[in-house]
Amino acid sequence: MQLLLIPLLVLVMVLLWALLLPVALIQRYRYGKSRRRAIGWVVGLNLFASFVSMLLFFFSAWIAGHWIADAPVYAAIGVALGLSLGLVGLALTHFEPGPDALYYTPNRWLVLALTVIVAARLGFGLLQALRLWGEQAARGAWLSRQGGLLAVGGMMLGYYLSYALGLRRRCRRRA
Repeated sequence: MQLLLIPLLVLVMVLLWALLLPVALIQRYRYGKSRRRAIGWVVGLNLFASFVSMLLFFFSAWIAGHWIADAPVYAAIGVALGLSLGLVGLALTHFEPGPDALYYTPNRWLVLALTVIVAARLGFGLLQALRLWGEQAARGAWLSRQGGLLAVGGMMLGYYLSYALGLRRRCRRRA
């Protein structure tokens, strides 16, 4: 009897995720465009975490290359695009040097564009999954075409790594 509750619990979790995803994306946009204080050690920790995430991402892309054709290539293209986008983001960021700290406000249009890209990629992946829901033979073909997911993930990681590096340089220059 209890084993019959497991599929129901999984279904409830998936529905809860689907209902809360738009809320999470809206909150991500709201936080992404807000004014923040640049604290040196926090920015340094963010830079370190972004770099470690990048290494794990490339390791995962290398492993995913077994199922997804050219996975490391998609990942590298996304990271290169993200690194350059991070430089654009730094150029568009409004910096305010205060008496006690450096404050910065990211460009709201760039934050909105990144949020829309993530939402569109998630929606496209869900749409593909729903189209192929009942087709057993098409599941392998669906997975092999998910290189775009790696590219979007790489773009986001590259953006945050570049942005954190530039923010760290700004903090050090101010000190």
